[in-house]
Amino acid sequence: MDTFESTALDDTRHWLNRAVIGLNLCPFAKGVVAKGQVRFVVTATNDPAALLALLRDELTFLAGSDPLEVETTLLIAPNALPEFLDFNDFLGDCEAALTALDLDGVLQIADFHPRYQFGGTRPEDVENHTNTAPYPTLHLLRESSIDRAVESEPDAEVIYTRNIATLHALGATGWDALQVGPRLPLPM
Repeated sequence: MDTFESTALDDTRHWLNRAVIGLNLCPFAKGVVAKGQVRFVVTATNDPAALLALLRDELTFLAGSDPLEVETTLLIAPNALPEFLDFNDFLGDCEAALTALDLDGVLQIADFHPRYQFGGTRPEDVENHTNTAPYPTLHLLRESSIDRAVESEPDAEVIYTRNIATLHALGATGWDALQVGPRLPLPM
């Protein structure tokens, strides 16, 4: 593993443990991480078409994998789509790939970006951090796993609201103190 890949992987694992699990932003993440069921794939490409091809490969791989071995995949692309609006537009191509592979309803794609911004928010608003990751990241999830997780979490519908409250209580200074940002330079 080269330095680029290991740095991106380390940064992503650090974010996953400190922010996602540490702040309980996703109550379902801790178990799959503890069981080693997360597949991490890092790509150095900056070409959206190449990233989309890799996404297709990873969707196919995940769909054909034993869930006890690989429950979910994080596809990490530090050099791709540095502008959030471009990344957000790219998600339409991702959904089209999911449908073209006949995996809609089988798998789902969640998205994270270092410059994530929900509609109606300012770039600096702390609630954007619910979907902030060190690098542009596509999270591939099994629909069946989501269904099981929602059944096991009695208040699954309030997770988003709770996350916003957690981040507001933490504030920008608290988020910065987690030190979950990228160590690799982000493209401009």
